[in-house]
Amino acid sequence: MPSLFDRVCINLQAVDTVRRMGLLKPKMASTALQSAKRWGPTLAAGYAAGVARRGDQAAVIDDEGTLTFRQVHQQSSALANALAERGVGPETPVALLARNSRWFVLAVAALDKLGATVLYMNTGFAGPQLAEVLEREGCDLLLHDDEFSEAVAGYAPDVQRLVCDRAPADGTEDLPALVAAASTTDPPKPERQGRQVILTSGTTGTPKGASRSKESLGAGLAAATAIFQRVPFRTEDVHAVPAPMFHSLGNASLLAAATMSHTLVLARRFEPEHLLAQIEAHRVRVVTVVPVMLQRVLALPTEVTERYDTSSLEVVFCSGSALPGSLATQWMDRFGDNLYNMYGSTEVAVATIANPEDLRAAPGTAGKPLSGVDVRLYDDDDREVTEPDAVGRIFVGSALRFEGYTGGQTKPAIDGLLSSGDLGRFDADGRLFVGGREDDMIVSGGENLFPSEVEDLLSDMEGVREVAVFGVDDDQFGQRLAAFVVPEDGVTLDDRAIKDHVRANLANYKVPRSVWFLDELPRNPTGKVLKRDLRQRFPDA
Repeated sequence: MPSLFDRVCINLQAVDTVRRMGLLKPKMASTALQSAKRWGPTLAAGYAAGVARRGDQAAVIDDEGTLTFRQVHQQSSALANALAERGVGPETPVALLARNSRWFVLAVAALDKLGATVLYMNTGFAGPQLAEVLEREGCDLLLHDDEFSEAVAGYAPDVQRLVCDRAPADGTEDLPALVAAASTTDPPKPERQGRQVILTSGTTGTPKGASRSKESLGAGLAAATAIFQRVPFRTEDVHAVPAPMFHSLGNASLLAAATMSHTLVLARRFEPEHLLAQIEAHRVRVVTVVPVMLQRVLALPTEVTERYDTSSLEVVFCSGSALPGSLATQWMDRFGDNLYNMYGSTEVAVATIANPEDLRAAPGTAGKPLSGVDVRLYDDDDREVTEPDAVGRIFVGSALRFEGYTGGQTKPAIDGLLSSGDLGRFDADGRLFVGGREDDMIVSGGENLFPSEVEDLLSDMEGVREVAVFGVDDDQFGQRLAAFVVPEDGVTLDDRAIKDHVRANLANYKVPRSVWFLDELPRNPTGKVLKRDLRQRFPDA
């Protein structure tokens, strides 16, 4: 971990970065400190401070219209008062099942003002999974969009419910009505700051709740400014967030937007052309996305993308799943060198960021560790791996690591650093490359094999839109690879073409044993491929 001298330098760099961004201007700094003292470094504090700086300017633009900073602050206070009357207080667990909209923002800010514990629910949950997580996390109150009413009523009938977006047909109370009827006076300062529980992606099993308290102001400031030193965010940016805000990436972007008085541009559902229209209409400078969103924008015909003026776009902040090097290059060739690739996880928080220069020099890299973040590789005997290009297990140490799963488990740790669950390597310039999950690596004929290497190769093959590769049992070699390929529209491919392309570029043992062609890959709402679904659908792969 960093020495005392290193920590002092890091904090001085953080203060200088905050100063250069304009967050230490007397009026802004004074209001921000007062808000943080009342509610901690939360969404509620960010919007309360934003009233002093941009009170009657747009804070949230969504499918329903525009809310100013003053309206967000007042309406979240009204909602907090209404929820307090229903028994919500410090550490009360409240589940939130909502798409990206003003009601997501208002609900989180209101719960911050009460010191409640917020459980962010995945909008892709089926009814049984929804009920399982609610019971496991002990939530007796659920705030949800009306579109989920039927699933909730059918699988969690005993949970108290409030509908976020509009009055439902079954008569359940809705948040707009509660806000309209309640006082906008700020609620009393909560006895304790709240917590947040973000669920892991669940790509390999049941999602686990990763608990994190509202971090101390110093830790949060140092971590945030480490990102700002690498990515050119500014105060008062216009910031579109199509990435789901129930997950780590979108949630962190929401907090950053509030802290820096950004105008937040939202939509309930991601549509690639609609995102381009938002960028043009609102002169969006920053977009937070997952890689599959870049892929879907690039899949639009050129005549469609050229219809929109995207010249305002300067920061495309991407994370959530692996970013193939070919996808990064294609994006920058089309939209300019504005792409920033972040690597981390719900558990370890932010680890590395690749800027456009990194992605041009070494496509596919996850970048370099942030200031104040310790990223190391260890072998199977827990010895540190230091040689360039040698593969090891990735471990991360930072101030924003999670506190453990709500079920009591945690991640493996070495020397105070937490496992990310991934394998990776550093090149000679200190850039991290992530090879995939530890449990994705297979041994084929005595050779270690990473499916991601074959995925990256095939994703850059002409005629291939997207691909997923993983290991399957093989009588001769122990394990081999199976590839699931989605061709470009109008393109016909066969398994021979896929295998020949791999054979021409990689070792023979990396050629997939079987190739399957699909119309699309199963993904969760954060864009990660659900390989377990493919295993279930294709047991003979």
